[in-house]
Amino acid sequence: MKQGRLAIRVAGLSASLAGALALHGAWRSGRRASPWPRRFLARVARIAGARARIVGQPLTRDVMFVANHQSWLDIPLLAGATGTSFVAKAELARTPLVGWLCGLNRTLFIERADRLGIAGQVQAIRDALARGQPLAIFPEGTTGDGRALLPFKPALFAALDPAPPGIRVQPVRIDYGPAMADLAWPDGEHGQTNAARVLRRPGRFTATLTFCPPFDPADFPGRKAIATEARRRIEDAAPGDCDPPQPRSC
Repeated sequence: MKQGRLAIRVAGLSASLAGALALHGAWRSGRRASPWPRRFLARVARIAGARARIVGQPLTRDVMFVANHQSWLDIPLLAGATGTSFVAKAELARTPLVGWLCGLNRTLFIERADRLGIAGQVQAIRDALARGQPLAIFPEGTTGDGRALLPFKPALFAALDPAPPGIRVQPVRIDYGPAMADLAWPDGEHGQTNAARVLRRPGRFTATLTFCPPFDPADFPGRKAIATEARRRIEDAAPGDCDPPQPRSC
């Protein structure tokens, strides 16, 4: 049963990818902004069994989303809900197919080990934010087990000190409820192994994305203070704590 479920879901992902790529190409050939990377990522989450419940109101531009990180599903869920691009480690760009797909979603790749190049990386984030496109970061730097937030690494928040004009920070809490134990990506588990385990999981589950009220990073003195405030809001935001649920499905 589990192997059959895996095969069906992989086939569904492949078919969805083929269709999305064809439509994306048609949109881009007409020099139009393509909605298909976002729609494909939302479909990835649904095929894996996720049903997104959106709480609060996500901003649509001039925003840095700051989210907790527990599973690779965080990415298609958050992208499907907002259309955001992501800041990701450069190793992902070198992963066959995955890196290419990330590029279609305008992922900004950074070399986290390149201490000498941090100024250029920060400027690249500032430039992306200045264009208005939503951008998301996972400041824990790795996936956790869902039971507690890991410490936030403040380096990327330097792009907000000072922030480009009009930029807001919107913390997002991602919660998988009882399914968390099955979906978490523990340290040391190979990505393909984890993906196969998640895709073999029976049934559906609810993923709650709680979008807390955005804040102005200029109200907090420096990158560490901005990181601390974002983490505090995520930690305090139990599902449903921020705003009434919006009638949306992703």
